[in-house]
Amino acid sequence: MADTVDRETRSRMMASVRAKNTKPELAFRRRLFAMGFRYRLHVKDLPGKPDIVLPKYRAVIFVHGCFWHQHGCPLSKLPSTRRDWWKTKLEGNRNRDSDYMVALKASGWRVIVIWECSFRKPKTNRSKAMDEIAERIGEFLKSDRELLETPSPAVQTKSKRLSK
Repeated sequence: MADTVDRETRSRMMASVRAKNTKPELAFRRRLFAMGFRYRLHVKDLPGKPDIVLPKYRAVIFVHGCFWHQHGCPLSKLPSTRRDWWKTKLEGNRNRDSDYMVALKASGWRVIVIWECSFRKPKTNRSKAMDEIAERIGEFLKSDRELLETPSPAVQTKSKRLSK
């Protein structure tokens, strides 16, 4: 299927995609602050410049878009044009994310990954879903666990099967 907009419009649209301070990221920051958690943003000294860094808990949070980070759910479907280019680009993103997680864990950081599909499902109250995820983050921060990924990897596997 051909693109529905001209090349210049598509270029402008893609250039406007934010890398930081996205709406979901801001929403989670508000919730965490209201819960009493204090954080730093986009710390350049850490691998991957995590979206939210909680130094007191030695934890970092990444709020990942399913498409850009290739989650494997229905939201991460490859575009129908220039598939090889997109596949290479997005696999590179995914490999880089994996390297960052390994480096963070090796240096003693705990990692939280929030996937877009965990709060952006059809017929889901996004605000309520984000509240529930924020509660899970709060519980995680008070635990000694090293990784929290939402939705859980078991849900990802099911989603991958559905998208094929």
